[in-house]
Amino acid sequence: MPKLTVLPHPELCPEGTVIEDAPTGKSICRVLLDHDIEIEHACELSCACTTCHVIVREGFSSLESASDNEEDLLDKAWGLTSTSRLSCQAVIEDSDLTIEIPKYTINHASENH
Repeated sequence: MPKLTVLPHPELCPEGTVIEDAPTGKSICRVLLDHDIEIEHACELSCACTTCHVIVREGFSSLESASDNEEDLLDKAWGLTSTSRLSCQAVIEDSDLTIEIPKYTINHASENH
């Protein structure tokens, strides 16, 4: 099983973590939630918002390409990069991944600033 490294996030995972046994065939979001990392997922993993946006720092090329719908939503994500994905849509394959959870979501950016 591949490992999923989560870089430190001030609220959700202050120390960062390594999930050694990330199951293939599950979305990054589901694996994070299953390991008590409470990433926001306002649409309940249905690819209808951007709150579960992550930046894949290592292993991006191992992921299936984003759908057109995901790409359209990502255009609205806070802090978008060329390796951004919606974690509810990015399914773990056989390669190790390193991800960063952005400091803000579009919800937080509009509610808190």
